[in-house]
Amino acid sequence: MRRQTTSTMPTEVQTTAYTRADPGYGDGGTFGCGNKSICDAYCSICVNSLLRTQQCYGLLVEVCQYHFDDAMGTMNGTDWCSLEKVKSAYNNFTVCTETVAECLLLPWPNQLVEHTFVNIHSTYFEECPTEALRDPPPSIILALVMTPICLIPVMVVLVVLKTKNGDRRS
Repeated sequence: MRRQTTSTMPTEVQTTAYTRADPGYGDGGTFGCGNKSICDAYCSICVNSLLRTQQCYGLLVEVCQYHFDDAMGTMNGTDWCSLEKVKSAYNNFTVCTETVAECLLLPWPNQLVEHTFVNIHSTYFEECPTEALRDPPPSIILALVMTPICLIPVMVVLVVLKTKNGDRRS
């Protein structure tokens, strides 16, 4: 594997091009990688394993999910519905998938991540109670609708009476 960094304008994303030992592999032997310090580790995994970018991304997302599953496994099942207890693991998973995508120069969010998040939600959060919004009782709706309807004719009558008497004071 040979590494070559290309310089770009300051406003552009800087990338590192890796050349695989097998130049006939699918994409001409070149593999793009972001220049964050962590990116070298992720990209070398992809290059050394001879995986295509999407396949490698899938593998690395599985590693992110493994860490998330491990963090969730250390919690009591009833704590899974507490945002305060879950948000750190959830945020770490989100940052992990986003960083890997950025390093491999892939868009985020993407279909794989969306599918993974749906799986996580169905595994861990499906049984959590939700505070669903309900319609207020009919009597409250009637009061809220009728009040302005009844006030309009009263206001019209007051305006007519004030202008009819010639009293222009407010």
